[in-house]
Amino acid sequence: MNDTPEPRGTSAAARIQAASTAFGIEGLVTFGVGVIAVACLYVASAVMIPITLAILLSFLVAPLADALSRLKLGHVASVCAAVLISVSVIALLCAVIATQLTDLAAGMPRYQATIQHKIDTVRSLTIGKLNRFASEAGQALQRATIEPPQPRAPNGAAAAASPQASTAVPVEVREPVPTPFELARRVLSPAISPLATAFIVFVVTIVILLQRDDLRDRAIRLFGSRDLHRTTTVMDETARRLSRYFVSQLGVNTGVGVVIGTGLFLIGVPSPILWGILAALLRLVPYVGIWIAAILPTALAAAVSPGWAMAIWSLVLFVVAELAVGQVVEPLLYGRSTGLSPFSVVVAAIFWSWIWGPIGLILSTPLTLCLLVLGRHVRRLEFLDVLLGDQPALTPVENFYQRALAGDPDDAIEQAEVLLRDCSLSAYYDKVAIQGLRLAANDVTRGSVTSAQLARIESTTNDLVDGLDGYEDREPAPLATQANRGPVGPLAPSDETQAARAMPRSVDAAPVFASQAPTSRVLCLPGRGPLDALATIILLQLLGKHGFAARSLPHEAVSRASIDSLVADDVGIVCLLYLQIDGIPSHLRNLIRRIRTRLPNVSIVAGLWTPEDTQQWSAEQQESLEAECAVTSLQQMLAACRRLDATRTVIAEPQFEHG
Repeated sequence: MNDTPEPRGTSAAARIQAASTAFGIEGLVTFGVGVIAVACLYVASAVMIPITLAILLSFLVAPLADALSRLKLGHVASVCAAVLISVSVIALLCAVIATQLTDLAAGMPRYQATIQHKIDTVRSLTIGKLNRFASEAGQALQRATIEPPQPRAPNGAAAAASPQASTAVPVEVREPVPTPFELARRVLSPAISPLATAFIVFVVTIVILLQRDDLRDRAIRLFGSRDLHRTTTVMDETARRLSRYFVSQLGVNTGVGVVIGTGLFLIGVPSPILWGILAALLRLVPYVGIWIAAILPTALAAAVSPGWAMAIWSLVLFVVAELAVGQVVEPLLYGRSTGLSPFSVVVAAIFWSWIWGPIGLILSTPLTLCLLVLGRHVRRLEFLDVLLGDQPALTPVENFYQRALAGDPDDAIEQAEVLLRDCSLSAYYDKVAIQGLRLAANDVTRGSVTSAQLARIESTTNDLVDGLDGYEDREPAPLATQANRGPVGPLAPSDETQAARAMPRSVDAAPVFASQAPTSRVLCLPGRGPLDALATIILLQLLGKHGFAARSLPHEAVSRASIDSLVADDVGIVCLLYLQIDGIPSHLRNLIRRIRTRLPNVSIVAGLWTPEDTQQWSAEQQESLEAECAVTSLQQMLAACRRLDATRTVIAEPQFEHG
């Protein structure tokens, strides 16, 4: 428990770099420990199954014990009463099941004729047709071939064999009559092992409930004494999740059993209480349990009724009940889900049934839920969260980069459309597209991206920008309050405020006319990075959506050799974009000085995405940069352009009146 998990705010580049070193010595050690743990679970199943059942049962009984303790019954009396109530309920269910089975067995002879008739009907429609087809095919084959005559045995051999056959003596084997002790042993021996296991489970459950606080303290001391906060968080979350899961599952399954039993009673299926209890119990088995429970009453309905209406209505009842519970009740009760992916639930069911048999199949979901909690809080077990959890394995940034590397613009656009339901277009570009391009730029600088992959990245990004051209850059009205907890992380709704703070005093004091159309023309210039030009394309689209007349030039247009031929007298604002930059290099200062010499009346906004992901540049850094504003996001750049345009408009209006 001493291993700290990776913070949620870690950048995508750091996550990818950490993933490349995940399969080192620590990975091998973790794999070896996992193999040993699985072997121990398999070999010591006779000991581990009762203990595990007792621990999980304690989570189910604990809320009842706490409720009784609030009635001033005392801790020991509350625990004993809660366990006694649980045992009584289980015994009552077993008695009801035994009674229903007895009644069903007594009534089976009455349905024998109907069952035999339907079996004959089904056989005639299936196996009978196959037999007739095979017989006709055999006769046709026999007619097409010539059968050789079969040799007959000589009369002497038959005569010699007949005396031997007549001298055979039949032998009859009789078992001795069992004694009363042997008869009792045969009857009770199959029930001794389950009864012993049940007794151990209830005893251990009582001990766990009585010593809950002490056992928790000992577990903290054993596993995480050096990180009490994290260990306590893991244990509390595990207990909360399991208790909520068991109580909710008990309530849901009880409701399903009542609905199934009532529906089968109205349909007319015999022993409806038995099938309702069976449906409630088998529903603990994920996905397939309810359908296993549906087979028996449906088959019985087909045997009882001369027609097929009762069987069809029984099957419809199970389908409707499961769909209603699975698609409506459980999502409302559990929230979104229990945190497990459907694939992990199926694989866990197979794994635990292989380890512990039917008991493991029933316990597969809660045991896997415990592993998921460990994977979310222990760094070395983070692979469990990736394998078992229902969260996306890749962040939106990593997903965008992977789609760009694969040259799949359709999936990139589909992902963007999903994210745009909760954020604005500029927020998506800032938090996903720009960050993905930064990952790509890092790989290009290291030389790990081939020319073909670079071409796919450029093509995919251009197609993405074209595909999102129909979206307006504004927050979705119904979900504006949820922007800060969207799937791509905090979407920085205060970027305009941060940009305003980064502006000089003279500009910050100018009023902003939000309803007035921009009058300044904007020139966008990419940096010297390999993918800065793609970021410029994104900025051009956003500027156009905010009413700016914008165009772009390559970085070579402002080089020392070409700056004198630059024609941009109509430009009021120049935007520089650098996806990668360390500090404030001299070439950037020289670039700004060249632009000011050539275009003395323009305002310059520098967009610099630093490795530290700083949200704002200091006054000293801006002063050394010699630009009006330095920003770290597209939203800040848009806000700076609007403010600079408003400032230039306010300054130009008095000159227009005097003229």
